[in-house]
Amino acid sequence: MKYLIHSLTLLRLFAGPLIFLLVIVAQNFGLSLIIFILASLSDYFDGLLARKYNLESMLGEVMDPTADKILTLFLIITLTVHYQSSFLAFIGACILAREFWVSALRDINARNNNFAATQVTSLAKIKTTVQFAAFGCFMFSMYANNSFLEFIAHFLLFSALIITLQTGLSYTISTFKK
Repeated sequence: MKYLIHSLTLLRLFAGPLIFLLVIVAQNFGLSLIIFILASLSDYFDGLLARKYNLESMLGEVMDPTADKILTLFLIITLTVHYQSSFLAFIGACILAREFWVSALRDINARNNNFAATQVTSLAKIKTTVQFAAFGCFMFSMYANNSFLEFIAHFLLFSALIITLQTGLSYTISTFKK
């Protein structure tokens, strides 16, 4: 079971570059959407299975958010290139900057044995869900060639940005408060 859980995490690591190639090079929106859905589901199921079978590990704690970040990075780049959108580039850069910042905060907290300051919160899980919903909506809008879905995706991504900034601020305050 441990190998299945780690395989689900690895799926997200490889899904991002594959989606990029499928969208930008092959313009195969259907297959890229399917891979994205599978990668998104893997994020849910690897954690669920690890908790259910009591197989949570330090490797999983590190690799799960890293896989999410890599998938997010590739999706932001893919969407920015596909839509040639400075709006998506700016929101994506803000989201990625927060991810790097929170990684730095986690490193600081690990060195100071202050793990609780940057422990994953419910709002951070909602952030990931809203981000993935936005990405999924973008992917489906490409597949369906539907501008209304694209509009909804922009709204969801902007909502994800607000939540992203809020969680980054919360982690920062928790890290530096005395």
